[in-house]
Amino acid sequence: MRIKELAEATGVDVDTIRYYEKQGLLPEPARQDNGYRDYASTHLERLAFIRHCRALEMPLADIRRLLGALDAPGEPHPDVDRLVQEQIDKVRARLKSMRALEKQLLLLKASCGRCDDEGSDCGILKELVAAAHGEACACHAHLAH
Repeated sequence: MRIKELAEATGVDVDTIRYYEKQGLLPEPARQDNGYRDYASTHLERLAFIRHCRALEMPLADIRRLLGALDAPGEPHPDVDRLVQEQIDKVRARLKSMRALEKQLLLLKASCGRCDDEGSDCGILKELVAAAHGEACACHAHLAH
C-alpha cells in the first residue's frame, strides 16, 4: 500500500509516518518500480503500535525501547515494566498538578462574588492583576501552607 493508504488506515499523518521512518521506528519500505514506497501489513501493525503508545503519551525514546522488545520476543525485557511504571508515575504527577491547578481556579472563581453591580470591581480580575504583580492572592493561598 502507498503512504496515503497507510496514513488513512492508521489515522497517522503522512509527514509523521516519514518522520518515524527517519527516526528508525518504522523500517524503510520496499520501493515499487515507479519509486513509490510500498508498505506492507507489518508497517501497518507497527505504526498502529506506535500510535497506541503515543496515545498513552509515551516518548519516542521509550517507544523505541518497546519496539526493540517487540522485535526480540524470545529475550527477557525487564525494561518494559519499568518504562510503563515510569509513565504511570508521570501521569500521577500530572494529575496531582492538575488537581492543584483546579483548586487555584476554584479559589479564583470564588473571588467573583466580590464584584460590584456594574462589574467594574471584578474580584477575579483584581486577583489576576495582584498575582501578576507578585502580590498574594486567594488563588495562591494554598502555597503559604
